[in-house]
Amino acid sequence: MNIGIIGTGNIASYLLEQINHKQLANGRVTAIFGRNQEVGQRLSEDFEADFYTDLKSFLNLPLDIVVEAATVEAAGIYVKDVVASKKDLVVSSIGVFKNIAFLEELTALAESKGTQIFLPSGAIGGLDILQSAKAAGGLDRVQITTRKSPASLGIEADEARVIFDGSAFEAVGKFPKNINVALVLAIAGIGVEKTKVRIIVDPDIEQNSHTIEAEGEFGRMQLQVENNPMPSNPKTSLLAALSILGVLQNKDRALRIGN
Repeated sequence: MNIGIIGTGNIASYLLEQINHKQLANGRVTAIFGRNQEVGQRLSEDFEADFYTDLKSFLNLPLDIVVEAATVEAAGIYVKDVVASKKDLVVSSIGVFKNIAFLEELTALAESKGTQIFLPSGAIGGLDILQSAKAAGGLDRVQITTRKSPASLGIEADEARVIFDGSAFEAVGKFPKNINVALVLAIAGIGVEKTKVRIIVDPDIEQNSHTIEAEGEFGRMQLQVENNPMPSNPKTSLLAALSILGVLQNKDRALRIGN
């Protein structure tokens, strides 16, 4: 499997290390696309992957799957071209789908091109339960409570307090850089309008935590995840990078567990 990566940041570096050096996926990253030529060239040399600054040249390569590991802004520019070029796609910046119509458009394009789009679970879990629970329309309530440090949220706070309590749709507008987990939860479950989000800033914590609650005909679920940060970037959860690696490891396996 030939893998391409869009982005030259911490997640891209992590995937290159795990895949090209440690061989933890059935394939190899053969190409990197990005705008930072200095970092891109360094990654190219360190991990023996060609670096491109021209998207067309990058997408003309015989890539089986492309991982977007950049920013919401970059994803909005590039992911449609990836799918149009008949490449499978992994989207890291889930916030690009804050406009659900764009997700629907991209999904329809992928269906017409015979490709797949993968949305990693990121820094949370429980998505399989939500998808199973809503299979027959029996999912009634979903809420996520996120607790983060002031540094993670980019604000100042001397004590723990709720800074947001509303729908995932409202949260996308107010916290665009901190809402990936809520958005993927909403997509997997009952949508951005019905999914409830609570964000708490807490100066006494070192790990970001997410508590997911759901109710429906299936019963009740409560799941809490406490995330360790990536050593190279405290603002990014290690689990977010691991979830992308997991997608690549499981993509072509004969045995697939869960949804």
